[in-house]
Amino acid sequence: MLAVLSPGQGSQKPGFLSGWLDLPGAEARLTWWSALAGVDLIHLGTEADADDIKDTARTQPLLVAASLLAAEHLPLHDVALVAGHSVGELGAAALAGVLSAESAITLAGIRGREMAAACALEATGMSAVLGGDPDEVIAAIEHHGLYPANRNGAGQIVVAGALDALAKFAAEPPAKARVIPLKVAGAFHTPYMAPAERALGAVAAGVPVGDPARILLSDLDGAAVNHGREMLRRLVRQVTAPVRWDLVLRNLRDLGVTGIIELPPAGTLAGLAKRELKGDNAPEIVTLNTPDDLSAARDLIARHGTVSTHEPTPLFRVVVAPSAGLFQPAEGLAEGVDLRQGQVVGQVVTRQGPVEVSAHAAGVLTEWLAHHDDPVAPGRPVARIGGPQQ
Repeated sequence: MLAVLSPGQGSQKPGFLSGWLDLPGAEARLTWWSALAGVDLIHLGTEADADDIKDTARTQPLLVAASLLAAEHLPLHDVALVAGHSVGELGAAALAGVLSAESAITLAGIRGREMAAACALEATGMSAVLGGDPDEVIAAIEHHGLYPANRNGAGQIVVAGALDALAKFAAEPPAKARVIPLKVAGAFHTPYMAPAERALGAVAAGVPVGDPARILLSDLDGAAVNHGREMLRRLVRQVTAPVRWDLVLRNLRDLGVTGIIELPPAGTLAGLAKRELKGDNAPEIVTLNTPDDLSAARDLIARHGTVSTHEPTPLFRVVVAPSAGLFQPAEGLAEGVDLRQGQVVGQVVTRQGPVEVSAHAAGVLTEWLAHHDDPVAPGRPVARIGGPQQ
């Protein structure tokens, strides 16, 4: 199985889009997307310096545009899974068919501007915590009134919050941990971003969506999401919620992913995958940074890609397992009953504990596709829902 990953903020480098402008149609595409995003993506990706592309309002649409531009030159019909880190989730949602490219770029522009505005309201920041016992690190973060904004796996947690609290945390680091301040505008993925979440949600409410055509993992909890409207809700919620890339990586392992392509600007997510997904079953990884890397990416797809069976249908909707484990249907829930939207239909028992499985649409429970204690993988259908609830 092959996964395509879309990187987030912090992965950008000056001039990283220069080579892509030579491809047919690329300049016209970026000109159109610039109009939607409200920033000059061509200038930012080719001529802007490091300080210019650190600006959150500019960086976020630039990263989404880069991922989508490169993906246009790949045979994605053989890609079974996509995921994105932070703002990269908008690109992943577009690659899964949840959003159009235009909607993803527009939302990235709004997200970037509103998060930049939220950063200006209070003096906040972020620091990387490397090493240490994860439970002890989280306890220390909470003790100082801070937030674990990113849990990236491979021994890396990003802490965020008020600058004075971050300074105290750095002065008293958890045992065997290093604290490195990050050059960012504010405390992303924390309650400090609440104004941005509200602004993005107001626009997202009117965005048309489709259901994913391939497995789409969410940063909120690593879960496979099978309904477009639910994914859009998660994309909005994720502005103030921690990025759980560690859980995304865990599900990549549980699904048996054998190949990974990181879209440009590539390197950060590939590095995390190499450190976390080690051993005999470690996936083969291609970092796609320039058009010269396209042949290697296409070759990886040819060898590891499979045609996705994750197609939605117009007559039925399926409820999917969010995580790997053993499925347990809700007690007393029989085929033929009416389900309401959001109703819990069962749980997946995982190594970390039970994870609820909910119906993301109302209708009739027409068929159980998994039964008591059946092993399931993320994205596997467990129940079929037919027809709207009367």
